[in-house]
Amino acid sequence: MAIRNIVLDGDEILEKVCRPVEKFDEKLAILLDDMAETMYNADGVGLAAPQVGLLRRAVVIDTGDGDLLELINPVIMEQSGEQECLEGCLSFPGEYGITKRPLHIKVHAQDRNGVEFEFEADELKADVCCHEIDHLDGINFKKRTIRMLDEKELEKLK
Repeated sequence: MAIRNIVLDGDEILEKVCRPVEKFDEKLAILLDDMAETMYNADGVGLAAPQVGLLRRAVVIDTGDGDLLELINPVIMEQSGEQECLEGCLSFPGEYGITKRPLHIKVHAQDRNGVEFEFEADELKADVCCHEIDHLDGINFKKRTIRMLDEKELEKLK
């Protein structure tokens, strides 16, 4: 495994739509392992392939419950409710905003071997899934914010 460089704000790859993953091979497994290591090293809860420079529909998520989710070609099938979320992003260090996201989602995806599965997520996990899946469509959290936090609000959070 290796820690990859995280693409930062201003790189146009963050605004592009990713291509579906079609080959479920060792190269994909290495990418997923590297993405997980990169996310953990940066103290993140999610990371999408374009954030490490690849236009592939692949995401890793761990909201702190010890359950690493690897989502290949994820699609949100259902959503309900609404929640306001405090969000930041590894590609936008030091920037935080308030977004509105679904409270509950149902996602269809594939695992690293191409096996299809579905799962449901609530609250934080729903927020993170939506955030990371947005990256696959070239949408960053700043496009979803109700408002960005100012320096005083950021200081209070620290």
